[in-house]
Amino acid sequence: MPTEPKTKRTPGAIIRSLWKTCKTLGPDESNSEKTEDDLSERTQSVCMNLSQTLGTTQLLLNFHGGQPVFILKPPSDLVNFPRPRWPIECEVISDSIQHIEWEPPEPEPFYKPSNKESFIPAEDRPGNVVYCSDFATKHLYFTCSRVGGSRGSTNRAKFIVTPPDITLEFESRFESGNLQRAVQVGAFDYELTLRTDMYTEKHTQWFYFRLRNMKAKMLYRFTITNLMKASSLYSLGMKPLLYSERAANEHGVGWHRAGSNIRYYQNCSEDANENSDAGVRLYSLTWTLRFPYDSDTCYLAHCYPYTYSRLQYYLKQIISNPAVASYCEVRTLCQSLAGNAVYIITITSRGTSPEEVRNKKAVVVTARVHPGETNGSWMMEGFLDFLLGDSDDAQVLRDNFVFKVVPMLNPDGVVVGNYRCSLAGRDLNRNYKTLLKDSFPCVWHTRNMVERLMAETEVVLYCDFHGHNRKNNVFMYGCDSNNKLFKLQERVFPLMMSKNASNKFSYRSCRFKVQKSKEGTGRIVMWRLGIKNSYTLEATFGGSTLDDRKGTHFTTGDLKSMGFYFCDTLLDFCDPDQTKVVHCSAEAAALLKMELKKKISKNLDTDGSFSMSDLETSTSGSNSSDSDGLPVHLLHQQRIPEKTHFKKKKKKLKTRKERDRLQPSRVSSTSLRKVLESRRYTECCISPEKMDEVRSQEKPLGGQKGGKNDLKGGCVVSFPTSHPEEVSQGTLEDGQDNDCISAIRQKLKQAYESTSYMTPPSGDEAVGNRQVRCSCPPFTPKVPPSRPPVLMQHYTPPLSSQQGPTFFVAPRRGSCLLFGRIPPSGFIRIAPPDPGTSSISTSSNHRVFKDKQVQWVSGNFPSKGFSTSVSDINRIRRREGILKDSSEVNPSSFSPVMGKTKGLSQHWNPLERK
Repeated sequence: MPTEPKTKRTPGAIIRSLWKTCKTLGPDESNSEKTEDDLSERTQSVCMNLSQTLGTTQLLLNFHGGQPVFILKPPSDLVNFPRPRWPIECEVISDSIQHIEWEPPEPEPFYKPSNKESFIPAEDRPGNVVYCSDFATKHLYFTCSRVGGSRGSTNRAKFIVTPPDITLEFESRFESGNLQRAVQVGAFDYELTLRTDMYTEKHTQWFYFRLRNMKAKMLYRFTITNLMKASSLYSLGMKPLLYSERAANEHGVGWHRAGSNIRYYQNCSEDANENSDAGVRLYSLTWTLRFPYDSDTCYLAHCYPYTYSRLQYYLKQIISNPAVASYCEVRTLCQSLAGNAVYIITITSRGTSPEEVRNKKAVVVTARVHPGETNGSWMMEGFLDFLLGDSDDAQVLRDNFVFKVVPMLNPDGVVVGNYRCSLAGRDLNRNYKTLLKDSFPCVWHTRNMVERLMAETEVVLYCDFHGHNRKNNVFMYGCDSNNKLFKLQERVFPLMMSKNASNKFSYRSCRFKVQKSKEGTGRIVMWRLGIKNSYTLEATFGGSTLDDRKGTHFTTGDLKSMGFYFCDTLLDFCDPDQTKVVHCSAEAAALLKMELKKKISKNLDTDGSFSMSDLETSTSGSNSSDSDGLPVHLLHQQRIPEKTHFKKKKKKLKTRKERDRLQPSRVSSTSLRKVLESRRYTECCISPEKMDEVRSQEKPLGGQKGGKNDLKGGCVVSFPTSHPEEVSQGTLEDGQDNDCISAIRQKLKQAYESTSYMTPPSGDEAVGNRQVRCSCPPFTPKVPPSRPPVLMQHYTPPLSSQQGPTFFVAPRRGSCLLFGRIPPSGFIRIAPPDPGTSSISTSSNHRVFKDKQVQWVSGNFPSKGFSTSVSDINRIRRREGILKDSSEVNPSSFSPVMGKTKGLSQHWNPLERK
């Protein structure tokens, strides 16, 4: 029955109908038992229905004041600032964590070790676990994300507080936080365990957690027990960071250095479970601390935190300023694995014409590819503050350059509190060459952006901001060029930086070696693309050892100032007046010469033909070799089929011909078995005295390897060819081709399938029975009339009784020789002709040629179209020298022979030796 056509509804009617549906999602229902997640899911369902009904995805549904509002979908690259997305297994508290910025009135000095610091040995007793949040570590790889992380309750973290009045309360389930477990081993002593980078078992360095319920003036000891770096700045006087909310509210004091009795050491007893496979050695950091206030809320951190939310707040301020928005554009470069936006900032003055804009050169600056290196973000903020400011120098830079800035390359790692890796479980700074766009979207899109930018204009400089955990000061890593035209150019910019920031930047700490293990880093990949000035700017977690700042920690203001100095150095580097560049180039060459003299202890000419790269030490700040390779989720997906049991299909039975065709080795093994059986039968006819000698002289079948000297009996082998005039000859030596062996086996098989076997005569029967029956048609060979035909003998007496010359008889095409047994050498002896004969008779069916030692008949069975050449055989014999004396010939080569030739008489009279 045909259905009635549906009436066409106008978009207005559809929207009014959906409006009534959306009213059920108003504030009354949202305040009921329905959660915010259910509200979001129903809203998404309504939007999907709207898209299907109207046939467009550009209309979205939003709520304003509890009422549904339809809006147009923004462009994909248009910037927005949603809440951070977390992996669904991560528990996240709802507290908003914010800190004030503060600069200490005086530089904070390093801790001076007294060499009397004590450390806590590993406790045998477990202690009281007062905090444990390891649920996120039980997943093998990243699957999906959600705003706010896990849907479950945040009260699942284990708290065993006994007694509660003196036990600290730990918390790290907030943005960029990292603390997995806290164990109370004494009244005021705590052992802490950091969480490794998610979906890895490595990289424990960054820590950031909250403390409550402390007692003022009490001396607390904290020991982090699972650090993985053999050396640390804590051994050189670096102090941890402390933040007190009460001090910030009452006195405006922010993050500051605190702690005493600081010691960094290797663990005395290592955990066998953690160190057995990879042999990882763990290290501990211990320090004591007094809190300023009772029942305060404090934070401890490895470095000044800089979260993803703080970056979003900073970018909101930029786009909300109309003056800045005229020359600054913020867009979304891509989405991370978890769906967090990777922002890109384009800064340049608006040109009067498109051609003027195209003539500008470009500068690319990135930061925070390693999420635990927060000092890179502070330098980036200082760089943006200077570039977006209203100073004359900033205006000059905007007028002459196009700046492409990616302020946070790894937002997922920053959100979850990783130190080095992304949610793919890999170091992004080793994957700039990757083709896996979906697994490493941040670095893939960054490299793609640079490639497109280089197609439009020249990129004069690339720099990636990092942090360093083993060296003090600020320094740079570059790429040493072997091009004489640009010799030492890569050293000019770092040297200028050291002059502009002499009390923070160390030129002597700079390195320019291009290591093979660093080929996937942004610095080297951009250099390979053609950017001659490609750098990594490394800022220490500690402080300075230079000039008036020697022995003091860096503050956030110091890190921001490095961004200012970077812009100032860029002005000097690209100044039309190249006086400073020329001066720095000469100075860099002089410094390089001094360094080379110091290292190799001899004078070198400054002709520009030397390089420092081979003499420099490694540029490694952290070893990420264990974090190279495919992303973790792909590795585990490859293992899934191994664990899945599939129902095996029943194999179809094949016929014997099909099995032989699919497995040629079956045919070869059958032929080999027949050959071995025939040889054992031949050996039965040999006297026991000769058996050991025969077996020692035989060459094993099957082409076993051995030296040339192992060959006891040489033979010339003829192979059938498709043309009568072609002859294929070879020598059965060690290492002979399998094709030759296969051809021999095939001919042996044909021989045995077509030959009726005979029993060798013995005793008087061999002497008396001089006539042999032949079943083939008679054939009369063409021989001289004065001589009887040379007949092949079916039995030959022992070799020692033979006298006189012998002959070698090779078959010719058309002849058919039947053998009861085939000797290992491939040839059969026959009796010599009458001594009175002065010449050798040669018929059309076979050739007889003279040899002073032995007379042979070819034991090979030729096929149709087969021919042989006596000269070829003689040439091979002379070249190889493989024929032995008559005393060395294998007695097993004697076998009865029947001639099956056309026209041959039925009764043969065998020749007798005289």
